[in-house]
Amino acid sequence: MTDARMDRDLLARIAGQDRAAMQALFARHNVRVYRFILRRVRNDAVAEELVNEVFLDVWRQAGRYEGRSAVSTWMLAIAHNKAVSALRKRTEDGLDDETADTLIDAEDDPEVAAQKQSKATIMRQCIDRLSDEHREVIDLVYYHEKSVREVAEIAGIPEATVKTRMFYARKQLSELLQDAGVDRGWP
Repeated sequence: MTDARMDRDLLARIAGQDRAAMQALFARHNVRVYRFILRRVRNDAVAEELVNEVFLDVWRQAGRYEGRSAVSTWMLAIAHNKAVSALRKRTEDGLDDETADTLIDAEDDPEVAAQKQSKATIMRQCIDRLSDEHREVIDLVYYHEKSVREVAEIAGIPEATVKTRMFYARKQLSELLQDAGVDRGWP
């Protein structure tokens, strides 16, 4: 049985209030959903809370799943909406100390930063400097291996917008990597 088929079967069982199926689906996807949300909200506690909310929504809405996309795409769309809501709330509440600590220090020049950190760390820092919209499409396409169509569904935007955001995100990322002293831009 394929992973996609297994997920659909689990979701059908969840719609019938099968707790074991819910536990199995959670075990299969909670890390992926957590990482996706964490990259958006950049706060462990908030990400953990939102993961719980996502899976609570999955439990409540399993019967409404129409099968037009993969279950993982459907769940990441729920996660996207939860993360956007949390970010809006955080913006309204102001900048907290933990968020302020994650801001990039402009004092380090690219050469010093390159000496201090590995290429992977530099890549993560450069991705973190992208706008939320650009960071999200990069995350979904390269880390979650979602198609343009799936990203459009998750983010609730047209496919053309996804393609445009990918173009500009990769362009900006290439420039940021070059500024950070990494020879090669986007792989």
